[in-house]
Amino acid sequence: MFEITGTVKKVFEEQTFGSGFNKREFVLTIESGKFPQDIKFECVKDKVCLVSALKTGAKAKVFFDLRGREWKDSYFVNLNAWKIEPVGATPDAPMADDDGAPLVEPPGEPVQEDGDVPF
Repeated sequence: MFEITGTVKKVFEEQTFGSGFNKREFVLTIESGKFPQDIKFECVKDKVCLVSALKTGAKAKVFFDLRGREWKDSYFVNLNAWKIEPVGATPDAPMADDDGAPLVEPPGEPVQEDGDVPF
């Protein structure tokens, strides 16, 4: 089990595959050293609903597992999120209200998107 805190940069639409498998991905910007790191996570199956409460610019703590697999002699790594908490809220605080609408989080620090690549 791993956990990390960052700022939500992007939330992708849900993907559903022919087998019935579904997932939804999001990107968290982590302040790490001299350059921020953009890390993509995914929620699968019954955890997809967690992503709907995320708002771009909000801070969140993500609990995740590291998953790896081989396919046709290539290797893939996924960060499988299974719990997401808004930063500043208590761990038991809901990510959505009783009718399923996402709670509005105060805006976090603005994410600079000037197109400069740090490498």
